[in-house]
Amino acid sequence: LKHITCLELMDINHPARLYIKERKIPISQWSRLYYTETFKTWTNSIVKNKFPNVEKDEGRLIIPFLDKSGKLIAFQGRSLDPNNSVRYITIKVTEDECKLFGLEKMDESKTVYVVEGPIDSLFLDNAIAMAGSDLSNSCNLNSDTEFVIVMDNENRNKEIVKKIERFIKRGYSVCIWDEKIRQKDINDMILSGMSAEDVQSSIESNTFKGLQATLALNNWKRI
Repeated sequence: LKHITCLELMDINHPARLYIKERKIPISQWSRLYYTETFKTWTNSIVKNKFPNVEKDEGRLIIPFLDKSGKLIAFQGRSLDPNNSVRYITIKVTEDECKLFGLEKMDESKTVYVVEGPIDSLFLDNAIAMAGSDLSNSCNLNSDTEFVIVMDNENRNKEIVKKIERFIKRGYSVCIWDEKIRQKDINDMILSGMSAEDVQSSIESNTFKGLQATLALNNWKRI
């Protein structure tokens, strides 16, 4: 990461800085995000020949996935071009199956909130993100920690509903969003005018486990 630029240190008018400001990402989290003008070339310096052709290189926001010790295990490159059909590219640096964002900041002595996207996790206290992965055994998570699964607010998405059902069966607590909230993810909730505290409070008030979680999920599916 020392070969690319931390957003905290970038020019205030740079498109990457403007992007995270527009998304209302807390300033306290800017030091966790980076930017490179040559995403493919930089990726090849970490994962050899990941991109055989780098002629059409591009700038991307870099979201690093670090393990508990701070070692880079994966990263996402987020395009700032609204016309780019490939918004996110996720690169694994190690063969470790664990691919969670935020492990280096996680406090397992407290409740940990597990969301889908890394950017959404930046608005919550003690949150990590799955980013298409799962809470696999290879992550060596503390079995005594209370993990609350917070999937996107898409009750018509059958895949999300199935994932929530699986988490309930595995014994996890899950957030079943309040029906008054219509935005599909946490960042959209923030952009609609909710504060991070409002979102956190709503999650805490709508967290269920076991049979209660199943009943709440069944009601949520029908909204």
